[in-house]
Amino acid sequence: MLAGMTLFCALTCFTARSDQALKRPFDGFNVIVSPGHPFGGSSATLALTKAKLLGARAAAIVPFLWQSDPSNPDLVRGRDMNDDELRAAIRTTHDIGLSVLIKPHVWVPGSWAGAVAMKSEQAWANWFANYRHEVLRIAHIADEEKADALVIGTELDGTVQRPEWDGLIVDARGIYSGRLLYVAHSVEEAEKVPFWAKLDNVGVSLYPPLGTDCDRDGWGVMMRDVADRLDTLAAQTGKSVIVGEVGLRSARGAAEKPWESPEERAARPDPAIQAEVLSDWLSILNRPAISGVLVWRWFTDPDAGGMDDTDFTVQGKPAERVLKCDWTRSCHDSGVASH
Repeated sequence: MLAGMTLFCALTCFTARSDQALKRPFDGFNVIVSPGHPFGGSSATLALTKAKLLGARAAAIVPFLWQSDPSNPDLVRGRDMNDDELRAAIRTTHDIGLSVLIKPHVWVPGSWAGAVAMKSEQAWANWFANYRHEVLRIAHIADEEKADALVIGTELDGTVQRPEWDGLIVDARGIYSGRLLYVAHSVEEAEKVPFWAKLDNVGVSLYPPLGTDCDRDGWGVMMRDVADRLDTLAAQTGKSVIVGEVGLRSARGAAEKPWESPEERAARPDPAIQAEVLSDWLSILNRPAISGVLVWRWFTDPDAGGMDDTDFTVQGKPAERVLKCDWTRSCHDSGVASH
């Protein structure tokens, strides 16, 4: 791959765009707590400030819920962020001048949220009772701290046809007065969600397979198809779309499986591929139906990432310049090392 040439394109191709990107209120990052860098502390505040300097307007704060396997109904709150830490996260993020989305994720060791499915009606009743308890607890904090949006579920593909969602949405509306949305795990799931009419936005994560690292034209075909389908969904529902997650690792081969983690496959660093893919996504998602693009991810450790890192974070990598160029229309060097 001609990394230098393609990265140059990634950093310069924004100049001909319209100002639509400047009007998306929920452009920003999914922010994850790093060990030793809690929200409210000086290092997390510095990390969030750096995100804002890139032009981020919003941060999705991610408290984790946990269950031991996909069919276990005994879901509980994770240990990553207690109620006081969630309050500190909202306050710190607001103080910096970013909008706040609260975006709970279900963590299933060795699996993922989309695999959650119970084996009996009683198990479904128990799972939703536990899930409702935790989400409404978070909703109380989101309302009291005036979070700008609350995600009532993230990528729970195996649950969305269940009737319990209707009651959960009503209960959440009774507690939280802000914007409610659900984040589907793909455009395919988003097209099947039956309760968009009860929410304020369509939400979706975007990790479709793009092909080989060198097939940039092929990526574009896939991305445009996804974005066109989101346009159609927005028209059908009357709701604008918030892309709750988009991203990929800064690693060789990442375009083929953008969802793949470093734990799933070892690979050599390739910061250019991450910058190029994000550049193309931002360009293609620059359309009126999209009201925000939240990149996965940004850590509360201000020194996270770097050119040798192969994880999803964009910190300390050329992708920072891509985001700044798109979000601020200022394409000057942000100080990140070149690839």
